[in-house]
Amino acid sequence: MWKKMARLRVRALICCFVVSWFSLSLAEYVEVSVEGVTSIASTDDNFICATLDWWPTNKCDYNQCPWGKAGIFNLDLDNKILNNAIKAFNPMRIRVGGSLQDQVNYGVGYGVKSCEGFKKQESGLFGFSDACLDQKRWDELNDFFNNTKAKITFGLNALHGKQVSPKDKSLRIGDWNPQNSRDLMEYTIAKGYQIDSYELGNELAGSGVAARIESDQYAKDIKKLKEVVTELYPDASKRPKIIGPASFYDKKWYENFLQATGPGVVDAVTHHLYNLGAGVDPTLIDRVQDPFFLSEIAQTFYDLSNTIKEFGPWSEAWVGEAGGAYNSGSKYVSHTFANGFWYLDQLGMTSTYNHKVYCRQALIGGNYALLNTTTFIPNPDYYGALLWHRLMGNRVLSTTHFGSPYLRAYSHCSKNQGITLVLINMSNTTTFDVAVLPDNNLYLGPIRVRKHGRIVGQEREEYHLTPEGGNIQSDVVLLNGNPLKLTNSLDIPKMEPKLVDPTSAISVAADSIVFVSIKDFYAPACA
Repeated sequence: MWKKMARLRVRALICCFVVSWFSLSLAEYVEVSVEGVTSIASTDDNFICATLDWWPTNKCDYNQCPWGKAGIFNLDLDNKILNNAIKAFNPMRIRVGGSLQDQVNYGVGYGVKSCEGFKKQESGLFGFSDACLDQKRWDELNDFFNNTKAKITFGLNALHGKQVSPKDKSLRIGDWNPQNSRDLMEYTIAKGYQIDSYELGNELAGSGVAARIESDQYAKDIKKLKEVVTELYPDASKRPKIIGPASFYDKKWYENFLQATGPGVVDAVTHHLYNLGAGVDPTLIDRVQDPFFLSEIAQTFYDLSNTIKEFGPWSEAWVGEAGGAYNSGSKYVSHTFANGFWYLDQLGMTSTYNHKVYCRQALIGGNYALLNTTTFIPNPDYYGALLWHRLMGNRVLSTTHFGSPYLRAYSHCSKNQGITLVLINMSNTTTFDVAVLPDNNLYLGPIRVRKHGRIVGQEREEYHLTPEGGNIQSDVVLLNGNPLKLTNSLDIPKMEPKLVDPTSAISVAADSIVFVSIKDFYAPACA
């Protein structure tokens, strides 16, 4: 009797072990279709962008002050890691701006009596006083930009000359006074400093954040900026672009603004995103892995693209600032591997909606930066951004599959040859075995091909990003199983691919992100 029961228990244990092993090893097969005949959208060659912000050390949210000395006035511009991190992009696009930019005066030209930094002031916008960027710091910043070969967008103060409306304390009225901005530009030109684009104001559209400007008035102001820039930069080939309004998308406001501005003024229409919610929200870790939630923002990208197409087809769409979670991000999520599910999905999604540039808040500072605010060591999203910049070309391809929604797939023509995909597995449990197929309507031409339309012989290049120890809230990322760490000389490490048999499926592990370059994929759009 007891022996029989023991044998039954052993059989049950063996059965449970086999079932458990089978469940753990089970992978879901997914066919990803890439339409290589034509591209569906395009990005700028320098699509990846990061921001430098004005926040001082005493910028605090949720009983924490995560900015340290990362603000523009305090940042250590000689830090070797910072310099190497930017140089690795060759070049990196950097947007200088943020909430306090409309409180910054420029200490150049005539009439500047004093130049001081921000101070706490209850009556000031965002609780801070006005501040002044002095000539010495502007020289230091531009030496830094030049040494790192960064492409610079500089955000100008749009509130010069304006008054508070007697009927609405949030509304600013009157014409923009361009004199101080003109002084800065004249000095910048005299010193030979290179600016890629000027952006007027920050988050002043629609209902605004701390202040707002009506669309007709903002259109009038940005036309004045265009006049000044055209006068000071007579050579159109060297003239900085004009971009704006650097705000959260408000359909009516944006449409009125573009109608009132007319053609030949605004080169790029910028909008901001913080679609994950507050940095203190405890459900943030769930949101970054929820494909249904992450897809909701697609409507904004679609609507803005249509607004530009209908009312300003001479302009481009840019995401001018996006940090995921607002108020400096989450100290538990925004700097970790998990944030890459949101970030790389955003890069893929905005590309398909013909956005040319995506500026991540921030390069350094707060909890959501690409670099650690105190050590400057790159966070996981830095390496995701760098791989995107190096591998993904500017032509976007239609990419679809009918598998799990927890697998995201995006593809571009590669920067070198063939196509590159990014595969994002948001599932905690399922591995996806992915086969990449050409669109069914693709005419393959006279070239003899085998195995899903690829010429046999060229190995596939794969870059598998996973979190250290399997912990998605780790701030250490592994590339093909090896931790990405700075070299002894504080350089960014080499990121070499794993070479794989082109006839095998791409294994995308649970909680991983994979870049895949297929050099022999027949895609006429990439020719």
